[in-house]
Amino acid sequence: MQRTPTQRWDTTSLNLPRGRAYDPWEHAEQLGIEVVVRRLRTANGRYFPEYGQILISDKLRVGRQRLVLSHEVGHAALLHPDDRPKHEKQADQFAARNLICPDELADLYEWCPDERRIVAELGVTTTLFRAYVLSQAA
Repeated sequence: MQRTPTQRWDTTSLNLPRGRAYDPWEHAEQLGIEVVVRRLRTANGRYFPEYGQILISDKLRVGRQRLVLSHEVGHAALLHPDDRPKHEKQADQFAARNLICPDELADLYEWCPDERRIVAELGVTTTLFRAYVLSQAA
């Protein structure tokens, strides 16, 4: 997939599944981003655009690594040069749109009105869930 330095990745052409079937490792690979799991001192994950690389903390459980990597792939796909608050919000929304399947969420709303239970069933954080809801309202 070719792009210019100021052009966002076109991730719609990748035909990646959403929700539980979404694989951020595969997504990163398709974008040409190397993912390295290693010891990090101060962060759970970090995208380095100058190297085309994402670092993920080896201290995280696999499920949490998936969430963090989804967020960092968002930084890569959106060409964020830094982690200013605006970019963090955008990366959260990007991750949430991939990690949450609208059909799965609709099914959950049918039998579970409690946000905490929905978040647990989806396997996401409250922050990502709220980012998803806000992005759908916009």
